[in-house]
Amino acid sequence: MKRITLSLLFLFSLFFSVAQAQDSEVQIRQKIAAAAQAMTSLQCDFVQTKQLKMLNDKMVSEGRMYYSQKDKLRWEYVKPYQYIFIMNGDRVLLKNKERSDVIDVRQNKIFREIARIMMSSVVGDCLSDDRTFKTSISTTGGDWVATLLPQRKDMKQMFQKIILHFDQRQATVSRVELVEKNGDQTTIDLKNIRKNETIAPRTFAVE
Repeated sequence: MKRITLSLLFLFSLFFSVAQAQDSEVQIRQKIAAAAQAMTSLQCDFVQTKQLKMLNDKMVSEGRMYYSQKDKLRWEYVKPYQYIFIMNGDRVLLKNKERSDVIDVRQNKIFREIARIMMSSVVGDCLSDDRTFKTSISTTGGDWVATLLPQRKDMKQMFQKIILHFDQRQATVSRVELVEKNGDQTTIDLKNIRKNETIAPRTFAVE
């Protein structure tokens, strides 16, 4: 009888622990969603590290990022080269020293997906996109870590997985890891994050 009672207590504690873990993930999602809703703008510096599977060298670049709710994003590389990606609604501007191109993302499926992933990753909206990603969330140190596994065929052709690190204090993304299908990996660290400050409309001009 004593053994049965102990076994039941063990099973109950195990079930309770699982329930707590599930509730914890729900709470994390809610906090991230609430932070995204409250965020009208975001600007920061970033360091991007590209690791090619076939090479030992890493390619490191630096830049600035600006976001304005809900459909404006400026991704600007400043070192070691200059390159600008701006999304404003359905239009995207790609610009370097030699040329600039304006693309209607409604007419270009690849750019539409790239733009959507970049935008949703910045604010964490992709956590609720169950049709595109299967998401699991864990806690590591002071970060919430969301691992997104592509579910759609077109996404699987681009990525093995996407990993988002969220700073618990601000419930905002601090690192993005993109693991491509071929094994190449890109890590983007966001630094000096400033939220809800005024950004000049000119920053997102597509022309």
